[in-house]
Amino acid sequence: MGGASALALALPAHGQDARQGRDDGDIIVTAQRENQTGVTHGGNIGVLGNKAAEDVPFAVKSYNGALILNQQPQTLGQVLDNDPSVRTSYGFGNAAEQFVIRGFALAGDDIGFDGLYGITPRQLIAPELYDSVQVLNGSSAFLNGAAPGGTAIGGSVNLIPKRAGDKPLTRLTANYTSHAHFGGSFDFARRFGSGGEWGVRINGAARRGDVGIDDEFRSAYLLGGAIDYDKGPLRLSLDLAYQKVRVNRLRPKLTLPASITAIPRVPKADANYGQPFSFTNLRDIYGQFRAEYDLSDNAMVYAAFGARDGSEDGFYSSLTLLDATTGNGTVSGSRIPRTDNNEAAQAGIRVKLAAGGISHEFNLGASLNWLVNRNAYEFYAVSTGTNNIYDPVTVPQPGQVNLRGGNMADPFPISRTRLMSTFASDTIGFWNDRILLTGGLRLQQIVVKSYAANADPKLNIPQGGLSGEYDKDAVTPVIGLVVKPVEGISLYANRIEALVQGATAPAISGGYNIVNVGEVLDPYKSTQYEVGGKLTLDRVTASLSFFTTDRATQILVPVDTPANSARFEASGLQRNRGIELSIQAEPVEGLRIIAGGSVIDARLRRQTNGLNEGNKVAGVPEYLLNGNVEWDLPFVPALTLTGRIVHTGEQPANNANTLELPSWTRFDLGARYVALVGDRPLTLRFGVDNVANKRYWASAFDTSRPDLLQGAPRTFKLSASIDL
Repeated sequence: MGGASALALALPAHGQDARQGRDDGDIIVTAQRENQTGVTHGGNIGVLGNKAAEDVPFAVKSYNGALILNQQPQTLGQVLDNDPSVRTSYGFGNAAEQFVIRGFALAGDDIGFDGLYGITPRQLIAPELYDSVQVLNGSSAFLNGAAPGGTAIGGSVNLIPKRAGDKPLTRLTANYTSHAHFGGSFDFARRFGSGGEWGVRINGAARRGDVGIDDEFRSAYLLGGAIDYDKGPLRLSLDLAYQKVRVNRLRPKLTLPASITAIPRVPKADANYGQPFSFTNLRDIYGQFRAEYDLSDNAMVYAAFGARDGSEDGFYSSLTLLDATTGNGTVSGSRIPRTDNNEAAQAGIRVKLAAGGISHEFNLGASLNWLVNRNAYEFYAVSTGTNNIYDPVTVPQPGQVNLRGGNMADPFPISRTRLMSTFASDTIGFWNDRILLTGGLRLQQIVVKSYAANADPKLNIPQGGLSGEYDKDAVTPVIGLVVKPVEGISLYANRIEALVQGATAPAISGGYNIVNVGEVLDPYKSTQYEVGGKLTLDRVTASLSFFTTDRATQILVPVDTPANSARFEASGLQRNRGIELSIQAEPVEGLRIIAGGSVIDARLRRQTNGLNEGNKVAGVPEYLLNGNVEWDLPFVPALTLTGRIVHTGEQPANNANTLELPSWTRFDLGARYVALVGDRPLTLRFGVDNVANKRYWASAFDTSRPDLLQGAPRTFKLSASIDL
């Protein structure tokens, strides 16, 4: 019915275009161009500021707002489906997206908001409020600082909020996603003042209903606003956002215990083995204020401050497989109410100097993050019923509490984190900046105070009392080189690190008594080396990189005495090596291609007693391939056909490498048509994700156990946007 309605709207408009002639044709062509899904090679390079990709020794790209509008994603993970170096999993037992970049985890806690950590929602991020999604491949401790969630080792993601542009905008959009998910959005932008120095942009969205997975319900309510000022040497901006998300009956990951020796066959693509009593509620209010002032043509000072107030609650249901053949499994549950109050600040100065054919760009500054996590928890015994992934049934809601901590009615602080850093860098340019050498240091301090969820009489710690304190610092350097031998070619190399909080030695681990119980380990460093090249021509933009990253991990080192004892150390190693290729091209007018691929060899090194030594890392695919195509049909004015392929190679499901997920391929197809209503462009979109309704295990990535995430079923999407 939606397709028939779209056709009825489009055909008269096409006839009207033919009658009214050239002016209407220009409107359609302009609308088509503004609707082009695109990738920009460049973006916000942390403390180095906004840079073109060919000027920095890192791999970076940005997915534009038109891609978000055209593909109608409901989560950030659906945007990152376009990236050949990123795959999406779930991080916990609830609806929490976790991303895998270069074989390492990136948690939602560590997604940047215009360069600031700790400000974005931490579980699910609705993408409609953002102008672009930037992906920086590789470690970034110098560029962005230590990630508060302890991830971002293989790459980072930065969200750029919407701001008013040069052109006025008033856009209304209605959309539908199968099975019964309806929504709409608005986007308004204007510039004011004698020179357009003031800008205002307000946008919002609301959607709710069942998605493609049987009986899985999702809703999202979003509102964002931005005010900016740009005149003379001063630039100011204020961004505010509100997000409320609910998920009912989430299809969970499937946990495989050690007794399972085979990967179960995949259930029906739309099967839902989640339970009706499971739900997730997320609410976030967040924003930032930013100021820049040009001291001269070559010197600028800047400052930014951001904050977030977030809350989440729900009853989370998990499923553990009992039998790989029959599909029977047990259901358990948990409740973990949580609130977060985070602030972030950054300030610095950038100075550009040139003399004697040599240029310098100095960058000095500091950053601060304050994070307060209040939570409580209840973990419940296994339900009395048994579920089945092939024939799902409802089981009684688990009610017997096995483990409880904190105040469920009013959670108190469990941790307070403060991240502080100062940084300095210099980019030296030679040969008219055709050789750029960057060197920098960042001194980082991580301070964490932990509080007892339950009283500990042995240590005389009351509930909510201080139970531990972490205070460590480290220096994270960067060195990078860019060489531009000829116009359009940029060669680069870098050495950069990642930094995460070190663990505290437990009393018992892996069956050993720990001899250094309570010792707080220094922050874990990961070291990355990368070389690559970038091509920038009129119709082709491409990048190729080779990288290796050594990540420090905690292991147990057995000692002779006392018996059955070991030392807890950060002397383990995970080594990820790979190749990445990204291409954006328009070989002929109207035919646009965005494609790429990556090959990753992720191995375990230096493990406890050599266990799994040399094995592949669980959940890291051997290779990834992506391709997007858009074709403006020359013989059907205003019509654009779209297609996408997403391919993921084999991936081990456990570190023992006894279980492996097969490769999988997903095809998406769609079309856009620009019609006219009066003299206003109306863009109609139709898309089908997973056209073949392919059933597949999408991911086995998890930090502690084999967990399988099933891929989404065939999903139809319709939308209509009119620019008033």
